[in-house]
Amino acid sequence: MISLFCMSSLVSSHNKHYTTPSVPRLTDLFSHVSIDKGCSYAFGGPNIKLLNNGSMATLSLDKTSGSGLVSKNKYHYGFFSAAIKLPAGLTSGVVVAFYLSNVDTNPHNHDEIDIELLGNDKRLDWTLQTNIYANGVSTGREEKFYFWFDPRQQHHYYSILWNSHHIVFLVDNIPVREFPNNGKFTSSYPSKPMSLYVTIWDGSEWATHGGKYPVNYKYAPFVTSLADLEMAGCSANPAKPPQQAAATPGEAAAASSCSNTNSSLSSKVDPVQGADFAKLSNQQMSAMTWARSKLMFYSYCKDPSRYKVLPAECT
Repeated sequence: MISLFCMSSLVSSHNKHYTTPSVPRLTDLFSHVSIDKGCSYAFGGPNIKLLNNGSMATLSLDKTSGSGLVSKNKYHYGFFSAAIKLPAGLTSGVVVAFYLSNVDTNPHNHDEIDIELLGNDKRLDWTLQTNIYANGVSTGREEKFYFWFDPRQQHHYYSILWNSHHIVFLVDNIPVREFPNNGKFTSSYPSKPMSLYVTIWDGSEWATHGGKYPVNYKYAPFVTSLADLEMAGCSANPAKPPQQAAATPGEAAAASSCSNTNSSLSSKVDPVQGADFAKLSNQQMSAMTWARSKLMFYSYCKDPSRYKVLPAECT
């Protein structure tokens, strides 16, 4: 397993020091997936290198192309995580993304759950952006955070929990954002099967104030490293029942169909949909409050200039 900073250690970002809260390590609950067995090349194959028998990979961006991986399976919901080390040096315009999407099969009404890591623009360090789309891209739901560590120095965990209860974004197991599915905005909640993507690409026009700080290929290639990949949950096209073989024929049928319900049977064969993942613990809620109060610097819910009428969940 990739070594990480101790969760209780002092870390720094933007000349500040933080003692990070203690949280349960969800990343320890699921098995790692071999990258070469769980993923295919999405684009930029020559810029992808598999290492350590497929347990690690590097993805690079240069003048010719970015690069990306996509999961071989689509998922109705699940827990998705990877340890990622970001490119060093001047990285304005570089975007590393870890996200779920079904734009390939639903180009006009796709769903998407995004962790986007945005390279510095000569003034700022790497920043973390989260976003959610459902049934198209008419309304973005961005929230942006500073890091409490230097993401270029070593691998850190970036995770997405998505089930019928809520969507949770986590960094080193600390929840930074929760998007509950409480019935107020059902049409805005991702519901169609999605693939997992890991990509690096040139986001100059989008990520740096309209191209003010474009990617400077003098410093290429920009290389990001990926390890400890986890994809656990309800596969829409499973080669075998998710998680483990079911104990009975009835459970096998439920595992194959992955009924998107909170039944006791579904919980047995698919723990990501079970009670343990239905809500954040008090410890996780406290950690999320810490992250949002100390590190969040933008939320769409606090942007009336963008939305004259704020989305329903903001109220």
